[in-house]
Amino acid sequence: MDTYAPSVGQGREAAATTAGPVLGDLETATSVFVRARPGLFRIANRILGDANDAEDVLQEAWLRWQRTDRALVLNPSALLRTTTVRLALNVVQSAWRRRESCASPWLPDLLDDRVTPEAVAERRDAVERAVLLLMETLTPRQRAAYVLREGFGCPYGRISEVLGLSAANARQQVVRAQQRLVSGHRRQPVDSVAHRRLVETFLAAAGTGDLTDLERVLAEAASDTAGGY
Repeated sequence: MDTYAPSVGQGREAAATTAGPVLGDLETATSVFVRARPGLFRIANRILGDANDAEDVLQEAWLRWQRTDRALVLNPSALLRTTTVRLALNVVQSAWRRRESCASPWLPDLLDDRVTPEAVAERRDAVERAVLLLMETLTPRQRAAYVLREGFGCPYGRISEVLGLSAANARQQVVRAQQRLVSGHRRQPVDSVAHRRLVETFLAAAGTGDLTDLERVLAEAASDTAGGY
C-alpha cells in the first residue's frame, strides 16, 4: 500500500548519497522522497508548465521509487531528478504525438500534390495560420529551429550553422518549441509585415526546395531579437 502523500511536510533526515540497507526501509525512502519533492516539482513544472501535470509526474516518480532496489542506489537525489525529467519529457512527447495526429497540425502538409486553385488557396491559408501561431507562441530562435527541423527535416548540424548555436542547443530549441506549443504558452503580438514575409518565404521554400531565403529570414529574426533563447 502506498504511504507517500504529496502534501505531507518534511520527513526525517536521510543520507542522500549513502548506499546500503537504510534505503531499503520504506519509511526512510519516504523521507528521502519528501525531502527531494520541492526540487522535483520545480523540475517537472518547468518542463510541463502545468502544476497538475507536474503533480502526476511526481506521483509516478514516487511509485517507481517504491519499486526501485534502493539498497543499490548510491545517489537517491540524482536518481529521483533523472526519473522526474524522463517522466516529464515522456508526458511532453505523448502530448506532442497526440497533437500531431489532430486535424489541424502546427505545420500543414506541404507534400499534397493537388494543384487546383482551391487547393492552393487552402494550403496558403493553412500556412498563414500555422506561421501566425508559431510567431505568437515561440521565441525567434525556437521558431527558426522548429520550422527548419519539423517543416523541412533539416539536420541539427545545419540548424546550428544557420543560428550560430551548438548542435545540442539547436536540438534544445526544438524541444522548447514543442513544449510551448503543447502547453499553450501565453501568446505575444505579431507584426503583420514580418508575418507576411515569413509566410511568403516559407511557401517559396516549400515550392522550390531552396531554403536559402527562409534560413536568412529566420536567422535575421533570431539575431535581431534580444533574449531569443
